[in-house]
Amino acid sequence: MGNKLSSQQGFFEDIAKILHSGRSQAYQAVNSAMINTYWQLGQRIVEEEQRGEVRAEYGKALISNLSRYLGDNFGKGFSAANLWNFRQFYVTFPSLEEFSTHCVGNLSWSHVRLIMRLESAAERNYYLQEASSQNWSTRLLERHIKSGYYRRVLAHQGPLNGVLPGSSVAPFIKDPYVLEFLGLPEDLTGKESQLEQSLINHLQTFLLELGKGFSFVARQMRISTETSHFYVDLVFYNYLLKCFVVVDLKAEKLTHQDIGQMDMYVRMFDDLKRGEDDNPTLGIILCADKDETLVHYSVVSESQQLFASKYQTLLPTEEELAAMLEQETAKRLDDRQADPAGDKA
Repeated sequence: MGNKLSSQQGFFEDIAKILHSGRSQAYQAVNSAMINTYWQLGQRIVEEEQRGEVRAEYGKALISNLSRYLGDNFGKGFSAANLWNFRQFYVTFPSLEEFSTHCVGNLSWSHVRLIMRLESAAERNYYLQEASSQNWSTRLLERHIKSGYYRRVLAHQGPLNGVLPGSSVAPFIKDPYVLEFLGLPEDLTGKESQLEQSLINHLQTFLLELGKGFSFVARQMRISTETSHFYVDLVFYNYLLKCFVVVDLKAEKLTHQDIGQMDMYVRMFDDLKRGEDDNPTLGIILCADKDETLVHYSVVSESQQLFASKYQTLLPTEEELAAMLEQETAKRLDDRQADPAGDKA
């Protein structure tokens, strides 16, 4: 009797998998058809505008009249605001084929509306790819855009911060890390234990902020030598990088001693915890502030295993996001001047 029930349970699970797969495919098909339709509507609106008078008043009247017509014939969902969104969709992505290369059918129209408002094409394409491949919800996508996720990743990709451009590690490190979800004050001097506990209390959100591939291993993990015991604040494993990532929390400005301590932690972790198939351990010092000159002249600048990043407990302002963009642009310019042949290639 037990074997029969076990066999039926396996049968039930197979049927459930088929249904889940079918529903997922149906959702993606409907979603893809809807987005394609909205793009075509935007294309047709622009074509009609170009045929008419080249005046803002003409475009407004066209959209207003079209909205009334579609409302009478197709019901709700075709407000003037929505029609302007369709128009912007086409203007932002004039090639539907190129748009489709950056995402799959799991992105909704809500995802697209958030992304198409970004000015930078590179930034738009990044969010299309990441939101699609990582299956971000619209809420998470909006949070990442507001926190400057893309710019924070790029801002950390340069020799000054210890990450060589093109490094496989580069997309996994940010500066700063934004921890607004903790609800903590800006000044946490002397409160590292409170910061650590808050991160554990909001571990799921912190993992999303860390990025793709991270899984939690332990807090205050002990690593011991023959004569001493040391405790690492937080330990993660990244299954994409195939390595351990140790995090040391510093609620004050980064010091030489902090860097030396993390260098020791990484070396010890490689010797005592790293598996045969694991890549070298990475160490991230998460600090309240840092002196870039100190970072530049320390072991961090040449290491591919040590990283120093700031954290902030408030979402970045528009000015801070603009500064990140300027930093990114300056680094790219420096790279081109240092290697003009590579830029031409």
